[in-house]
Amino acid sequence: MRSDEPIVLVGGGQIGPRDLEIALIRAGRVVAADGGAIPVLEAGHIPEAVIGDFDSLEASHKAQIPSDRLFPIREQDSTDFDKALRSVDAPLILGVGFLGGRLDHQLAVLNGLVRRQDRPCVLLGEHEVVFHAPPKIRLALAPGDVVSLFPFQQVTGRSTGLEWPIDTLVLEPDGVVGTSNRAVSEVTLIMDAPGLLVMVPRTALDTVMQAFLSGQTGRWPARAE
Repeated sequence: MRSDEPIVLVGGGQIGPRDLEIALIRAGRVVAADGGAIPVLEAGHIPEAVIGDFDSLEASHKAQIPSDRLFPIREQDSTDFDKALRSVDAPLILGVGFLGGRLDHQLAVLNGLVRRQDRPCVLLGEHEVVFHAPPKIRLALAPGDVVSLFPFQQVTGRSTGLEWPIDTLVLEPDGVVGTSNRAVSEVTLIMDAPGLLVMVPRTALDTVMQAFLSGQTGRWPARAE
């Protein structure tokens, strides 16, 4: 699926009471990853596409969706989040229903964010929003906002506006990480390579979306399969 505007991607995991409403106000087009179609249907919407192996979508729900909007991908070597993320090309993907619940599911989703480094995606969680750091991003955060940086591979970069700058650090998952940093002013991150996840307060959702949609972040190239 290709879109010139942001889309909402809905998963079958934990969804807060207003998460879907909050997302659809900001991006009107909606795609579901397998069982994510269920909360979309229950909210009175028909997803434009449903992508996944369909092991979480019962026949009664599938029957409510036009057949030309169903895109089964039967292989079991990837998650439904990964299947959907690699199948959608949009300026920004806003994901709901992917954080919270089982830890192994959340880790698989975060792994997918890093693997699909060419797909700009912001995940909405109960307390924070999470995204894979693009080559450059500027965020107008409030002083004191928590900015957690977690590397999924060895990464280096530069920062401004953080209480503890990352300029001299080598971040790696089994070494130095950057959790519980804080904004002291507008935050800028310039990364030398992909692989860093950024977590900021849920209240910063619009700020993060505006940064990605500004056209100034750049994109990492797709990884070779």
